[in-house]
Amino acid sequence: MDTIFNPNMETNKTKLDALTQKIIGCAFEVSNTLGCGFLEKVYERALVQELKIAGLNVKAQYPISVYYKGTIIGNFFADILVENIILIELKALNYLDNNHQAQCLNYLKASNLNLCLLINFGKPKVEIKRMIRNY
Repeated sequence: MDTIFNPNMETNKTKLDALTQKIIGCAFEVSNTLGCGFLEKVYERALVQELKIAGLNVKAQYPISVYYKGTIIGNFFADILVENIILIELKALNYLDNNHQAQCLNYLKASNLNLCLLINFGKPKVEIKRMIRNY
């Protein structure tokens, strides 16, 4: 059976990659400007501002409901949603662990989105992990 090339799929991946790179550039700008040592909320506000300067559609503290068998059983707030397709979870910690990655994957599952950037401003050099939801 022949594989059919879907140009939209490649275009979407290219756009998603470009958007991801733009977000990462903004995160480095925040890190280079503020350095480490602030609370997470400070980095969130700075990154939101930097993303807006970059011309991106940004929603801070984006609400997402968690469903269980069709019933809402809880709500959480993703730190940042960019262009309605990429979640950003921010940390200001000495290190990231598996629980932070699991948090991002759960956010993706609940939001039905596919990509979350886990960004840690707690070190002298910003740490970024790209989390992708498996189908």
